[in-house]
Amino acid sequence: MEIQSEALARTLEGLKTKGFDYLKKITAVDRVDHLEVVYILYSTINNEHEIVLTQLPSENPEIGTAMKFYKAADWYERELSEMFGIKIKGRKAKRLLLEKWNGAEAPLRKSFEWANPNYKKL
Repeated sequence: MEIQSEALARTLEGLKTKGFDYLKKITAVDRVDHLEVVYILYSTINNEHEIVLTQLPSENPEIGTAMKFYKAADWYERELSEMFGIKIKGRKAKRLLLEKWNGAEAPLRKSFEWANPNYKKL
């Protein structure tokens, strides 16, 4: 199902009450003109999957946290933040996954320049 980013919290809450009790993955896809955030949910009761897609602008992408519905969202949201440059609204934990990461670039974005002189291999 494709939704507007503003409807994410309502959608996740509704799916959780319908039995989608397990968050399998959150990831993003850089479509150049926009970012697509993908949520893969699973119902352990009904043995069903639900995929939720939402689009964000490439410039200054922001989305609300899924942590209030799924605790597993923590690591996935940190990955979205560091690797795709997506700001997660409502997150309290600011610790980076990559300790020596400067957090200024987004290496999984198509616009990322590996030849960038500011990029430092760890």
